Amino acid sequence: MAQPRPPSDAASVTRLIRAARRLNAVLGEQRFSSPVSHIYNPLQYAWACHEAYLRKFAVAPKRVVFLGMNPGPFGMVQTGVPFGEVKAVRDWLRLTGPIGRPGIEHPRRPVTGFACERSEVSGRRLWGLFAHRFVEPEAFFRQHLVLNYCPLAFMESTGRNLTPDKVPGPERTILFEACDQHLREVVEVLRPQWLIGIGDFARRRAEMVFPAGNTRIGQVLHPSPANPQANQGWAALVTRQLEKLGVWPVSADEGRVRSQIRNPKAEAQKKAEIRNPNSKDPSNDCP
Repeated sequence: MAQPRPPSDAASVTRLIRAARRLNAVLGEQRFSSPVSHIYNPLQYAWACHEAYLRKFAVAPKRVVFLGMNPGPFGMVQTGVPFGEVKAVRDWLRLTGPIGRPGIEHPRRPVTGFACERSEVSGRRLWGLFAHRFVEPEAFFRQHLVLNYCPLAFMESTGRNLTPDKVPGPERTILFEACDQHLREVVEVLRPQWLIGIGDFARRRAEMVFPAGNTRIGQVLHPSPANPQANQGWAALVTRQLEKLGVWPVSADEGRVRSQIRNPKAEAQKKAEIRNPNSKDPSNDCP
């Protein structure tokens, strides 16, 4: 039996746009109960910018797809781009466009689009790493793409963020079925060698959808500042993780990058030596 032909550049982007529209349509019909109070769907009110992101950067094939969980309040919620911290989207990805408003907006979580003055730390760290390593976005997107598993942002009545795994059980099942199917379509179009979960949730969903196959699955540390590890040289740690997996080759400036990783024990020793220059570490003595 003849194998299906890989999609052409234009066809791959068209298929991804159609897949995103289907996901948007399915989730637009779904209703969620308490503790979900507000739902933001950037595929609706920020579609123009999301579509521009796909058209500009989602040409197949991709060797690596980075998979996030769902939109953050100051990232994709504002710009329609995964991990879309405003400055990164505007200044590095060089994307902009009209951003509408959710149907029902929480007063503590306004959507102001590219006028948003709050920075999405996770997005700033993620795109900052890629900008540092690849310099120009075209070099990064030649083999990589960043997407989210779920396009919806959920909030409690207080405005507190609610992650997809905290959605009530029956509704979560329907939500995950739609997102799983979208992920299958994405992988079918992009044909990645690697699917890298940004955090534990995304990696687990990828493993559920692809328990066995040609796509290898890995995980990197999530850049959220809520994760204490991420606040201690996140970029260097993730670079090492990707190099260890074999996703990225060891960079020429590996030593400099790794030196950026904090070593509290070494820092304490250095401070002690400054306070007492005559002291020394006996482990460095020759026998």
